[in-house]
Amino acid sequence: MASVLIVDDAELFREALRAAFNQEGFDVVGVAADAMGGIDLAREHEPDLVMLDLLMPGMSGLEVVDTILKASPRSRVVLLTASESAQDLLAAVKAGASGYMTKDTPLPRLAAAMRDVLAGGAAISPAMGGKLFSALRDLLRHNGSTALRTPELTGREIEILSLVGEGKTSKEIAEELYISENTVRNHVRNILDKLGMKSRFEAVNWAYREGLINIG
Repeated sequence: MASVLIVDDAELFREALRAAFNQEGFDVVGVAADAMGGIDLAREHEPDLVMLDLLMPGMSGLEVVDTILKASPRSRVVLLTASESAQDLLAAVKAGASGYMTKDTPLPRLAAAMRDVLAGGAAISPAMGGKLFSALRDLLRHNGSTALRTPELTGREIEILSLVGEGKTSKEIAEELYISENTVRNHVRNILDKLGMKSRFEAVNWAYREGLINIG
């Protein structure tokens, strides 16, 4: 039987959850009205699941997720909230929560979602699913653009890659471009760093595929 800790400052809601979860076959090992009480009970009981109100006096649920997980590493934390803010949702995910459920979720559906969490899944209210998808899409578009962009090589770096593709050594490239061998090696090292590659061969193949150089 999975053990559950309920942390919510609204007594009526807290007791309704206790009754509903006991009826659904969970073992409610404790209830707390504030964050500090929840932390103490989590440390004492190390429950399988902590159901945590997002908005409480003193410390919010978001602030206390990390503390509860440190006090009871085996626990999985689900935030219960009236907030449908995408920012709160993303903050909950970042904090380490395994679920984000709105308080208007019917109790049978809430209990089923908690079983999914205990089985290793995650839980999110249907109303928040679209907001999570939109937020992640915007995040990937913004932060992923740099990672997906083709690495930019300087004209000199492309010139050196072209000569490498012709099979020329660092000494031969240095003589042709009137620079030192050490400068050639530095350019090659910079090219490999930019491309995240380990060999000249890989870099030449990449430049050829990108149409930056001709081989043969």
